[in-house]
Amino acid sequence: MNTLKRIDPRRPFVVTAAGLRRITLGETGSADASAAQWLAQHGHAGVAKPRRVISNPNQFLLVVAHAERGALDDHACQAIAAAALLADAQTEVALLVFGELKNDAGALGVDKLIEMPGFERRMFAPESELRALQACAAALAPKHIFLPDNAYGDGDLGRRYAAGAGASTAAHVVEIDAKHVGVYAQSKRAWAARSLPDVILLAANAVDSKLPFVGAGERLAGNFIRPANDLASSYRDLGLESIDAAQVALEEADFIVSAGNGVTDIAAFGRLAGALGAAIGASRVAVDNGHFTRDKQVGATGKTVEASVYIAFGISGAVQHLQGIKDCRHVIAVNLDGSAPIAKRANLTVVGDAQGTIAALIEQVQAARATQGGASAVHHETQSAGVAA
Repeated sequence: MNTLKRIDPRRPFVVTAAGLRRITLGETGSADASAAQWLAQHGHAGVAKPRRVISNPNQFLLVVAHAERGALDDHACQAIAAAALLADAQTEVALLVFGELKNDAGALGVDKLIEMPGFERRMFAPESELRALQACAAALAPKHIFLPDNAYGDGDLGRRYAAGAGASTAAHVVEIDAKHVGVYAQSKRAWAARSLPDVILLAANAVDSKLPFVGAGERLAGNFIRPANDLASSYRDLGLESIDAAQVALEEADFIVSAGNGVTDIAAFGRLAGALGAAIGASRVAVDNGHFTRDKQVGATGKTVEASVYIAFGISGAVQHLQGIKDCRHVIAVNLDGSAPIAKRANLTVVGDAQGTIAALIEQVQAARATQGGASAVHHETQSAGVAA
């Protein structure tokens, strides 16, 4: 008779500080429950991150980024994390942010915050921003300057500063540590490395933005930097030109409302998109049913989107659809099934009927417009989001 006890390959496991621990014989419950028990037993539940220890600070690492509606995107947070991880015990991390910042700067790893609310990402003022950066660099004398190498103005600003100051620079940096930076060369057929330059332009996802510590988060008065209005520029900003959000390609849209099989009143859905100034997307099922054209399909077999706000009505969340929205900043799901796969991806889930929610939203938008004379803050913000895309 075989007396060996069979080990369940799907037995509960926990993730400890030493890694994945699969040998948990005798434990009962789900993997999540086991992990929670381990954290509670070892005193990790609800533990706040420690502040990075700084003694006798004598130099700065400066990070420069643009805020969008009071927040920094992941790429900018990665640049901050790079500086925070490289800073030693005598070095503080300073953040110069163009625009208003509502994020907790300390939680991002910032020790000193310099906020420039007179600037914003949608305002084209390269010369004014360059002078502001030059004034900040002159005041702080940073050892290195970090910027996200993106197409939103940060990468261009870093190159302008380096050219004007005669500073060494490295662009599209994909590898970085305390001694060197690494970049791809010759169309990624070669690899180049050098010591840390004065200006470091980081490629996306080169650094994990999750830090094991927090910074001091102290705000500094930007008195040494003149406001944007005082800085003459040879450029003239013509502002934003309003266009129909439906004309914006899904890959470029910043605000998207998407319909799935749970949406039966397509006309009402279209009215909601128009009221919010949002681009229209759809699931594969909704496209296959003939409700939307193929160019509206979101997913691995359709369009991959990077919207700041993505509202999914009546979409269960197939793997292919979730792949298409993986880079969206905020996902809101409206579904009768609160346990649908998309609810796990969503930042906010509304458990309810799609048609009822659509009708209620249209009513709320119309009421807001009537109250504020057709210029409600909600309409203005969402329309701007669609135009900026």
